[in-house]
Amino acid sequence: MDDPKPPLRARLRALRRAHVVSLGPSGRLEAERALADTLAPLLTGATCIASYAAQGAELDPRWIAASLAFPRVAGELLTFHLCRPDALRPGHRGIPEPASTAPLASPDIVLVPLVAAAPDGTRLGQGGGFYDRALSAMRRDRPIIAIGLAWDMQILPALPRDPWDERLDWIATPSRLVDCAITR
Repeated sequence: MDDPKPPLRARLRALRRAHVVSLGPSGRLEAERALADTLAPLLTGATCIASYAAQGAELDPRWIAASLAFPRVAGELLTFHLCRPDALRPGHRGIPEPASTAPLASPDIVLVPLVAAAPDGTRLGQGGGFYDRALSAMRRDRPIIAIGLAWDMQILPALPRDPWDERLDWIATPSRLVDCAITR
């Protein structure tokens, strides 16, 4: 049987791009700032928050004020390192990441990019499995909270899920929070 995820990803990426274009630069900026306000209650008390450098039409978390760690790809692994956003440099696939010398971090909250998400916490990512492997490894060591950042139009009623797909605990959009534990 063919994997339904690749064509779904392609279609959803196109819809996301069209959505962001429809917002215009000022609408996008307003929405990304609203995301920071929506997300703030979940970040209270966190000691280290892992974020990401948004690419293209991904929802950009740059307005979220916190102690941030950023992902770095090493082979098949994704590790998080303390780093200022302005110190990120092109890495795996040209995505900005910390230098290999940046201190390792142990985040208690991970902000996760996505192509789409479902209310039960199923996430459709870019297809490399980096976040699934990282979340699985971190969850074996300690409790963490995985929060998917999505435009409202990226939340779908259901998505295909493989056994290795790690679920999100929350989904945050510019307008709402979705507690994924409620729908499982």
